[in-house]
Amino acid sequence: MMLLKARENVAQFFRPMLRKHDLTEQQWRVLRALADHGSLEISALAEHCFILLPSLSRILHKLESRGLIRRKPVRRDQRRTQIMLSAKGRRLFEATVAQVEASYADITSRFGPERMKDLHTLLAALIRETEKP
Repeated sequence: MMLLKARENVAQFFRPMLRKHDLTEQQWRVLRALADHGSLEISALAEHCFILLPSLSRILHKLESRGLIRRKPVRRDQRRTQIMLSAKGRRLFEATVAQVEASYADITSRFGPERMKDLHTLLAALIRETEKP
């Protein structure tokens, strides 16, 4: 319950900015992953964003209908598809990333840089120790 409460408290720093741009948290994660990686196949994108494939399909449809992403078949296997930001999606990402970074800075200043570093270390250890074999 504490992990859920902490996640919820932290998410409150980002929701107003996301609402302003008509984005959900999951849509932002997709945009961020594509901005970070350039293009990804759907299964890799789902893994990077921690979103189940059926949910990701709906999210991609919404982002594509808004012109924020585009799809491109993989040359060597036309059954597979690469997802990437469109020019409009890149502009939206660039317009919002500074606000997201400011929210991270606010959280870090409240919590303390050293404690934030410790938290990252502890969370990484928790993830490693609880991953399925």
